[in-house]
Amino acid sequence: MTRLLDDARRGRHAVGAFNVVLLEHAEGIVAGAEAVQLPVILQISENCIRYHGGIGPIASAVQEVARAAETEVVVHLDHITDLQLVADGIALGVDSIMFDGSRLEDQANAEVTRGVVRQCHQAGIAVEAELGEVGGKDGAHAPGARTDPGAATAFIDATGIDALAVAVGTSHAMAERVAQVDTELISRLAAASSVPLVLHGSSGLSDENLRGAVGAGMTKINISTHLNGLFTRAVRSVLEDHVALTDPRKYVSAGRDAIAAESERLLSLLASASDGVTAPSPATHAPKTSR
Repeated sequence: MTRLLDDARRGRHAVGAFNVVLLEHAEGIVAGAEAVQLPVILQISENCIRYHGGIGPIASAVQEVARAAETEVVVHLDHITDLQLVADGIALGVDSIMFDGSRLEDQANAEVTRGVVRQCHQAGIAVEAELGEVGGKDGAHAPGARTDPGAATAFIDATGIDALAVAVGTSHAMAERVAQVDTELISRLAAASSVPLVLHGSSGLSDENLRGAVGAGMTKINISTHLNGLFTRAVRSVLEDHVALTDPRKYVSAGRDAIAAESERLLSLLASASDGVTAPSPATHAPKTSR
């Protein structure tokens, strides 16, 4: 992931990092990336791992999808707080891990993160981290939270991380695209940071705000809730129209196709966000995936 993000940072564009919940998410996201021949990051969260009863089944399946892809795909563990899952991810050979110590006090976060970096780097695995508010139970992405550029620089120097998630106006799990990012703060953070910056909670941003965030210096753009909403609405539509359906493949595939179409669109937007190229409008009819 380090090379991928460093290249994007130098080129002043961004890489999409989209969360996997079901195997169909991974298949749809990769189909979208293949359609535009752009790299993508497949993210597996700690919550997703718990849902599947362990890291092995979902991570191994996603790694197989990544290996078979006709474009570059990174498999990334997202918001990991359990150090055993860090070790499990290393053992499975994931490409990168986001260790989330944002609920810890800053000094404790730096100490634990530094240990994770040492462990991961020995295995050739990149580390993303998050700097939270001191004492803030909601972490860096609580509404109204902002990352201080000086604190960010100190945290990067103290830990040796490869990417930093910062708070600039977004919040996790937003179902509407109504958030506003602080582009002036992003510019200051980007100027101060020696590593690529990561924007969490990007589902709440309009296309215009996504372009603004990338143009100001964001390099990795995390999106989950927005894609989940499209998946769910596509499945619901099929079930409402065909109430007698019993074969899950007949309706879950509609969700996969919806994710493929929007992944294709979003990846194109992020790849061109800083050069003024307008991304296409959201597709009304999703293409069939190749998987």
